[in-house]
Amino acid sequence: MRHKLFYTDTIKQHLEKTKYSTLDELKSITGTTVSMTIFRMLKEADYISSCSHRGKYYSLMHCAEFDHLGLWQPDGILFSKFGNLIDTVEHLVCNSEIGYTSTELRTVLSVKVKEPLMQLWVETKLARQECDGVYVYTSAEAARKRQQLLLRHQRANQDISSSSVDQKVKAAIVLFYSILDEKQRRLYAGLESIKLGQRGGDATIARLLGVDQHTVAKGRKELLESDIEIGRVRRVGAGRTTVEKKLRK
Repeated sequence: MRHKLFYTDTIKQHLEKTKYSTLDELKSITGTTVSMTIFRMLKEADYISSCSHRGKYYSLMHCAEFDHLGLWQPDGILFSKFGNLIDTVEHLVCNSEIGYTSTELRTVLSVKVKEPLMQLWVETKLARQECDGVYVYTSAEAARKRQQLLLRHQRANQDISSSSVDQKVKAAIVLFYSILDEKQRRLYAGLESIKLGQRGGDATIARLLGVDQHTVAKGRKELLESDIEIGRVRRVGAGRTTVEKKLRK
């Protein structure tokens, strides 16, 4: 028992000093090659494992400096007070005031989140709703979902109304837009939407330029996906039938 307590204390002291460590490093300081022995000692020490880097880093709960979201990211390593990445994603989305898009959540966590989001959605632990061309993930509970989406919409409108873009700038944007050809207009509208951000960007630009919101979304997607044909206004086969083709008929 003393031997076990000694090495448990050794692990505690090491992690309190280094803040986090790998399994191999913990094996080295204790002189054991058995992983389960280390895990038993870590359990007694109230440990946490990283949500990133395939869970290869370990720390102690009382050493973690969690932020207001319950996250700790020393040197780009993600730890969460809510457990693994799946549990963390579920907690953050369900407790967010306005839900999260995949991009927003990745920015917060600094790790890829598409797979855990899809898994939670498939398992009906989260819901999702398309807004301005992107999916917003929310709580699966109907009333909570409605509340999150409503508040997101309200905040988007507040961002629009408090925009620092004055009337002269808006007029300049509309004037420049008017001298472009069809494809340039679509791409320019998409660019301005990207600059505004994903929350309400398409709808804002559509209202400003007097175009369909889907046109703005299409231009934005083409730019983000680099799906642009240089030198053409429309894709091959698009547009009206030529006069020559009409006469042949």
